[in-house]
Amino acid sequence: MATVSAPPASSAAPIGRLRTYASFVRFEHTLFSLPLILAGVFSARGPALAPLRWMWIALAAVGARTAAMVLNRLIDRRLDALNPRTRTRELPAGRMRVIEGWALLGGNALLYVVACAALGPWFLRVAAIPLAVFTLYPYLKRWTPLCHIGVGTALALAPLAGFAAAHPDLAHSAAAWWLAAFALCWVSGFDIIYATLDEDFDRLHRLRSMVVWLGRDGALRVAAALHFVAFLCLACATGALLLLSPLLPDWAFPAVIAGLTVTGVLLYLEQRWADDVHLAFFKVNVVVGFAVLATVLIARAAGRFR
Repeated sequence: MATVSAPPASSAAPIGRLRTYASFVRFEHTLFSLPLILAGVFSARGPALAPLRWMWIALAAVGARTAAMVLNRLIDRRLDALNPRTRTRELPAGRMRVIEGWALLGGNALLYVVACAALGPWFLRVAAIPLAVFTLYPYLKRWTPLCHIGVGTALALAPLAGFAAAHPDLAHSAAAWWLAAFALCWVSGFDIIYATLDEDFDRLHRLRSMVVWLGRDGALRVAAALHFVAFLCLACATGALLLLSPLLPDWAFPAVIAGLTVTGVLLYLEQRWADDVHLAFFKVNVVVGFAVLATVLIARAAGRFR
C-alpha cells in the first residue's frame, strides 16, 4: 500500500501556520516583558497617554520581543537540533523553514522601527540598541558563563523603554532605573534556573553557563543572590516613586509593603521550586511580573500622582 506523505509546511492551512509561528516565537512569553513595560510607563507622574501613543508602544513592544525570540531561534538552530530537549522546536523539526524565520524577523524588526519612528525621532535614534543586545545575547554562551546577564539586560530595557515612551522629557527617571536593575537581576537569576535543564548538554558541547562553571548548587546560590538583590532594587523603585510626592495617605506604606512582600515570597518560591523548572520558570515568573506591576501601581496611587 502506497504511503501518503504529509504536505510540506509551506502548504499548510493559514491558521495552522499562524499557530506554528506563535509557537515558534513563544508569544506567551510576552507576559514576562509586558508588566515591566507597563511598570516603566507608570513609574513617574505625567499626563494620560493618548490611545494612539498606547498603540505605538504596544506595537513596538510586540515587534521588539518577537524579533528577539526569532533571533535566538535562528542563531541557535544548529544547537537546538543537537539538544534532545529542543530538537522538536519548529526549525530543527522541519515544521518551519529558515527563510520563514528570516521573514518573521524582518517583519517584526520593521514593525518595531516604524513604531519607534511614530513615537518620536529620539526613539528612532536609539532603536538599534535593543536589536544589538538581542543579537549578541544568543552568542554569549559560546564565550562566557556570564551569558545569563545578556537576557537580563534585554529585559532590563523594557521598563526603561516604557518610561521613555510615556515621558519623552525623561524627567524623574530614578524609579525606572531601579526597575531596570530589578529586571536585570530577576531575569538573569531565573535564566540560571532554566539553564539547569541543559547542564549535561552544555558540558558535552563545551557551552558556557553558570551551571557548567559552578555546578548546579553553586549556580542556584548565585540565582538566589540575584533574586535577593532584585527584591532590594524593587524596594528602591517603590521608594523613589513615593518620594516624588510630599503628601502620602496613611495606607501608603502598608499597601506598598504588602506588594513587596508578595513579590518577595514569589521570588523565594521560585528558588524553592527550582527542581520543577516548568513551575518556577513558566508559572511563577509570570505572576512575579504582574506582582511588580501591581506594586508600582500601588506606589503611584499612594503618591497621588496627577
